[in-house]
Amino acid sequence: MKSEVSVTFKDVAPFRIDLDKAEPMTPEAARAWLDEQFTQFECEPLRLTGKVLNADKVLVVAQAAGPSRFADAKWALQFGRCASAALGRPVVNVDVQESIVGY
Repeated sequence: MKSEVSVTFKDVAPFRIDLDKAEPMTPEAARAWLDEQFTQFECEPLRLTGKVLNADKVLVVAQAAGPSRFADAKWALQFGRCASAALGRPVVNVDVQESIVGY
């Protein structure tokens, strides 16, 4: 089965992160890395309640990172591994412009 994370920004070609040969992560390690990035980028929760779902975290970290971070293949691969593991899905599509995370 194909394992891939794609991230789409406005006016930039989509970033496709192939995870077929990447070492899988545990969901706990993936969430910890996303938490670290969420804090480092000083992200804000999307919901007024302050609750942050894993999909929300993936979306806002991608948004905060922007295309320049995804141009760094090492960082992009780590993001892809974490997004897939945290969401428990082999295929994840993140559309930053539309604020959509799909599987």
